[in-house]
Amino acid sequence: MTKINENFLKLQAGYLFPEISRRIRTFQAKNPDANIISLGIGDVTQPLAPAIIEAMKKAVIDMGSVANFHGYGPEHGYDFLINAIIENDFKNRGIELDKSEIFISDGTKCDIGNIQEIFGIDNTVAISDPVYPVYVDSNVMAGRTGQANQNGQYDKLIYMPCTAENNFLPDLPDTEVDIIYLCFPNNPTGAVAPKEVLSKWVDFAHKNKAIILFDAAYEAFITDPDIPHSIYEIDGAKEVAIEFRSFSKTAGFTGVRCAFTVVPKQLKAYTKDGRALEVNPLWNRRHCTKFNGTSYISQAGAAATYAPEGKKQTRQIINIYMSNAALIRTSLTKLGYEVYGGVNAPYIWVKTPNGLSSWDFFDRLLTKTRVVGTPGAGFGPAGEGYLRLSAFAKPESVKEAMERFTGV
Repeated sequence: MTKINENFLKLQAGYLFPEISRRIRTFQAKNPDANIISLGIGDVTQPLAPAIIEAMKKAVIDMGSVANFHGYGPEHGYDFLINAIIENDFKNRGIELDKSEIFISDGTKCDIGNIQEIFGIDNTVAISDPVYPVYVDSNVMAGRTGQANQNGQYDKLIYMPCTAENNFLPDLPDTEVDIIYLCFPNNPTGAVAPKEVLSKWVDFAHKNKAIILFDAAYEAFITDPDIPHSIYEIDGAKEVAIEFRSFSKTAGFTGVRCAFTVVPKQLKAYTKDGRALEVNPLWNRRHCTKFNGTSYISQAGAAATYAPEGKKQTRQIINIYMSNAALIRTSLTKLGYEVYGGVNAPYIWVKTPNGLSSWDFFDRLLTKTRVVGTPGAGFGPAGEGYLRLSAFAKPESVKEAMERFTGV
């Protein structure tokens, strides 16, 4: 008799974004002529930069040549991309990394879900609330949690509420934890963490012999020079943190797929009898065993983002999205909404009016304005009463969506 992994049965009724899609399909079926504007799922809308296209075209031509054909590549990734990452994302910020500490992959979401495989299921995990659902669900699937309560919180997880009162920055846990998920700039709230906040977390991790899983997928949207782009800008962070980066939002790679994870050699975890072991070789073994490497064509495109023209062109695209964010923020503020985020991040966190629940406000927007957001409750109990809006839309769509908001 084949048995299933019953941890999957603990998962809540449906993953957030498929549920949003289901509601939209239902509404569209009843209103086939409705012009729906989506500011919900954070998918990009601008085309790839010309420098990326040219690099990928060349890579495709390489694949048609006997002399330049690429089959299985290095599981870590090609040196041409890893060297560009080290030089442009870290060295210029005073961070020294070795090539063996960079792991190229096909997505940050995959890496964040997979990284917990190398850690024991008896680790205590702390997560922000609200939070990107993958952090929670992947630990549920692994068996690291108990059942969910009536508020949707899982037993054995430590929830760190992020509210307007604490500027959507989680407070340090009042108990020992082993694994800490942090995301800055934050999805969904758009909050950013100054250096002093990250320093507190690095100190906490050192004291507790904990590891921080730091999701920096949106670092390219930071414009404030005082906000760190990498947790490794904090002294001692290499000894306690793994960092995740993505080209999805930075360069529009949601359909191309390329990302990377940084696992410093100084980082250690412990056996049950207290022996310290380097984490890097463990992730290397997992990565090489279960992954055959990211497409050569995708990596060629990613490397082009670091060339002078690539930098210029991708920055122009990021500026389009941040202009969208500014328009959303200012428009809704003028309409009397409480609005957060949207300054150093592409997400805007909006307080629902008149005490409406997140899903009720979602439904009201859909039916009255044909505008789609993401209900905050889908990111955790502390997200109830909020709606996330994404700046990853066409400027003309954002402008029209803001005009429609006057009719809510």
